[in-house]
Amino acid sequence: MDQANGRRPQGARCVALVGPYLSGKTTLLEAILFQTGAIPRQGKVSEKSTVGDAAPEAREHGMSVELNAATTKYLGDSYTFLDCPGSIEFAQEQRAALLGADVAVVVCEADDKKSAALQLILKQLDEIGLPRILFINKVDKTDSSPRDVLSWLQPASSKPLILRQLPIMKGSIVTGFVDLALERAFIYQEHLESRLIDMPQDMADLEKSQRFAMLEKLADHDDELMEQLLSDMEPPRDRVFADLARELAEGFITPVLFGSAEHGTGIERLLKALRHEAPGIAGTAKRLGFAGNGTTVQVLKTFHTAHGGKLSLSRVLSGEVVDGTVLQDATGEDSRVAGVFSLMGVTPNKLAKASVGDTVALGRLEAARTGETLSSSKGPARQLAKLTVAPGVYGLAISVADRKDEVKLTSAIAKLVEEDPSLSLAHNHDTHEMVLWGQGEMHLRVALEKLLAKFGVHARSRPRRIAYQETIRKPVQVRGRHKKQSGGHGQYGDVVVEISPLPRGSGFVFSDTITGGVVPKQYIPAVEQGIREWMGHGPLGFAVVDFQVNLSDGSYHDVDSSEMAFKTAARIAMVEGMPQCSPVLLEPIVAVEIHVPSEATSRVNQIVTGHRGQLLGFDGRDGWPGWDTVKAHMPESEMASLIIELRSATAGVGTFTYALDHMAELTGRPADQVVASRRAEAA
Repeated sequence: MDQANGRRPQGARCVALVGPYLSGKTTLLEAILFQTGAIPRQGKVSEKSTVGDAAPEAREHGMSVELNAATTKYLGDSYTFLDCPGSIEFAQEQRAALLGADVAVVVCEADDKKSAALQLILKQLDEIGLPRILFINKVDKTDSSPRDVLSWLQPASSKPLILRQLPIMKGSIVTGFVDLALERAFIYQEHLESRLIDMPQDMADLEKSQRFAMLEKLADHDDELMEQLLSDMEPPRDRVFADLARELAEGFITPVLFGSAEHGTGIERLLKALRHEAPGIAGTAKRLGFAGNGTTVQVLKTFHTAHGGKLSLSRVLSGEVVDGTVLQDATGEDSRVAGVFSLMGVTPNKLAKASVGDTVALGRLEAARTGETLSSSKGPARQLAKLTVAPGVYGLAISVADRKDEVKLTSAIAKLVEEDPSLSLAHNHDTHEMVLWGQGEMHLRVALEKLLAKFGVHARSRPRRIAYQETIRKPVQVRGRHKKQSGGHGQYGDVVVEISPLPRGSGFVFSDTITGGVVPKQYIPAVEQGIREWMGHGPLGFAVVDFQVNLSDGSYHDVDSSEMAFKTAARIAMVEGMPQCSPVLLEPIVAVEIHVPSEATSRVNQIVTGHRGQLLGFDGRDGWPGWDTVKAHMPESEMASLIIELRSATAGVGTFTYALDHMAELTGRPADQVVASRRAEAA
C-alpha cells in the first residue's frame, strides 16, 4: 500500500525468493505459477519437471545452481519471481538480483537447525535494506507451534517477526489458518484458494491474544495505534493493513506467513500480501537512490545462451525499453538492445517493449555486466549500487588437452565469470598454472560441467600446486669455471662466489668485491643474471629466496671470455655450491579468519589443528549474534579441503577469508614428500 495516498503500489513487481538450501523455493515458484494460471500443472523437483531448475546441471544435481526468473500475472498485475539458489556456494546469484527486487520472500522451514543458514540470508537483506516476508514452508510436516517456531527463528532476524496467521489444527495436521489482520478463518483446499469458515470456538481466545501481540509490535512505530490499544479501542482494519504495509516497506517488521508449497496451500494468502502490502518499483527506486529521467535499467543477471547469445536480465527503473534502445554502461560505452524478452525459466518470450517496473531479458548488450546500472543518458551511467563479490575459497588447476584450445578455454571462462562473478580465473606465475577459483567443490564442479555443455570446452582439473620455495641455512664459498675450446674463439668464464643466508623475507641480494679487474666490469652484470636465471629451480626443485651472493674473485681470457661464458660460470657455481648450503624447504603460511556459528567453534578448532594449523584465538563475530570468528595460521597446502570440512561441520554455512602471511620452514617427512612429488613431476 502506498503510504502517501493509501493506495497499493502500481506497476509490475519483482519478488526475490530466497532461503536456505532445500527449503522449497523452486517448489514455491512452481505453486505460484500454477495458481496464477501461468502453467497448466504444478511440476515437481523430484520429477525434474519444474519451470525453475531447468538447466541440465540443476536437474543433474537436484538443486538450484543459478538464478531462475518467471513472470506471471495475478489479479491483473504483473509479477516476476526470481528463484535464488539456497546453497552458500551459489549465493552470488542472489546478490545482484536482490538489488532490483521490491521485496524478498524468505522461504524457510520450522527447523531450528537451519537458523544459521537463515541468518546468513537475512543479514544480506539487511545490508541492502530490502523488505522481506517470511514464508514458513512445509507446514504440513511439522507439529511445532507458531510460538515455538518464532522463538527459534527470531534470533536469526534483526527485525521483529510478526505472526500474521495462526494454524488451524486437526490432530497433528494443519488444515487451515486464522488471518490475524482480517480476523477470519480459512480451510485449505489443495491447489485452490482457501475457503472461508466460521472462527473455531476453541481458537477465539488465542486469536485475540495473538492479534493483540501483532498490534503491539505495529504500535512500536505508530503512536496513534499505541494510544488506541492503551484505550482498549479496536483500530480500524484499514489502519492495520496500512501499518503492515508501511512498516514492511520501511524495514521495521518482518511479517510471517506459512503454508505448503508442495500442496499449494498458503499461496493465495502470500500473493495477496505481496499485492496489498509489499512495496513496488517506487520503493525500490527510492532504496537505490534513483530519481533520474530517461531510460534506466539495473542488470540483475547475465545469461549466455546457446542460440540467443547474451541475455541481460534487467529491472526497468524508468522509461521504456524497445528493440534498438541504446544504453550506456559505467564507462560510457554504448550497447544496443537486440530483443526484449520476458522469461519463464529458461524459455524467453519476445515482447514489443518493457515499461517501468518490468523485469525482462535484454538481448546482446555485450558491454553490460551483472550488477551494473545502464542508462540512455549520454556519458557514463551513474551506478546505483556496488555489487559485492565473495572471494574464492576453493581452487582447481585447469587445463585443456590441446594447447591450441587454451584461448577457447579462457574465452569460455570469461563468459562464466560474466554469469557468476564469484568465479575467477588466475594465472599463477609461481606454479605456471591456470587456477579456477570458486565457492566450493560443487560450485567448481558445476562450472566445469557448464564449460562442456554450453561452450564445448572439455577442461581437465586437478588439485592446484602450492608455491613452495627453498632457502639455505649456512654459507659457502665456491668456484664456478666454464672453459670450452672447439675451434675458433672458445668460451672462458671463471668466478668465485660467496653464498650466504639472509633473514626471512629479504629475497635475493647480489654484490661484488672484485679488485684488480680479475673479472672485468662489463661481465659482472652477466654473473648476476646467470644467478637469477638459476634461482628459479634450486637443489630441492623450487625457487630459492632469502640469500645473498657476493662475487669475490675470478679470472678471464682476453679472447675467449664473454657475457655468456660468465653467465654459465655463475650457474655452475650455484649448482655446485647450493647443495652445500644446507637447503631447506619453505611453505607458505596463510592468516585465516573462519566465520562459524558458535555451536560449531570447538569442532572447527579441531579441524584447524588437525591441518597443522596454529590457533590464534576466537571471538564473537562483530554484528553477528550467535557467531564466532576463529583466527589461525595454516599451511596453504592444508587449505584445499578446509572449505569442504568446514561446510560439513556447520550445516553448510561456515566460510573463511585468508591471505598469505609468511613463509615457514618445512622439514621431516612432509618436506620429503613434497620434494619427491616435485621430482616425480619433473621426471
